[in-house]
Amino acid sequence: MKRNTLSLFSMVVLLSLFVGCTVNNVKIDDKLGDVFKGKGVEGTFGIFDNSRGKFTIYNLDRFKSPYSPGETFNIFNTLVGMHTGKIADENEKINYRVEKESADTMTIGEAYKSYSTDHFKALANYIGKDTMKFWVDSVKYGNMKIGKAVDEFWSNGSILISADEQLGFIKRLYFKQLPFRASVQEKLKKLLIIDNNSQFQLAYQLGTATDKNKLIYWVIGWIEENRHVYPFVLNFSIDQGTDAKQLSKDLTLDALKYLGFFKGKM
Repeated sequence: MKRNTLSLFSMVVLLSLFVGCTVNNVKIDDKLGDVFKGKGVEGTFGIFDNSRGKFTIYNLDRFKSPYSPGETFNIFNTLVGMHTGKIADENEKINYRVEKESADTMTIGEAYKSYSTDHFKALANYIGKDTMKFWVDSVKYGNMKIGKAVDEFWSNGSILISADEQLGFIKRLYFKQLPFRASVQEKLKKLLIIDNNSQFQLAYQLGTATDKNKLIYWVIGWIEENRHVYPFVLNFSIDQGTDAKQLSKDLTLDALKYLGFFKGKM
């Protein structure tokens, strides 16, 4: 498949070649595979040490392969909604049913915590197809194909994105480099924070998509330790019919622990 944009990894590689250097800022760490093998799944993991400009990657082929983003697209969806004024902020209430107030009404912030697909579908309908397409093209998100249904293109195989591109996207969000208001990006960043203490900040978004007879699980986010930020992405496959949200979290923590995080040394 022809890719429309250069990913973070590809840009760094090309820059290294351009200046006549060997690509010595990329570490392919096969030992990270033990994290996946220990759970009986196939996957990829990539992390970027922003302060040193270094990548650590397991399973480069999969890292560069495109998949549906699933609920990780909630990030993009919310950025567009807040930037365009379709919703005021994370406290805006959304109801995906006809009634304005019911048990199905919740804020975007609450929808993040409960991973409510219906509320993000409603948000996409608020935004509209033309507006959504404009911002997908502006950000150059994945293959930039949204298909006909504005409320499901991130899960029906229309738009595809690689782990490589997801890593570039989450890095741009962290540094507020996306083409949305800085205040909007800052609000979105706060929605992703899972743990924030004196030792580290951990933030991520989970996502699920389908690929043939497999489920694809995503975790995209960052960990910050000692004032250094490390955007990361995890992607793995598992048989359909499996609820692997906890597995996603466990794999993420295991990969980060293997790399030396949570010990105050990074």
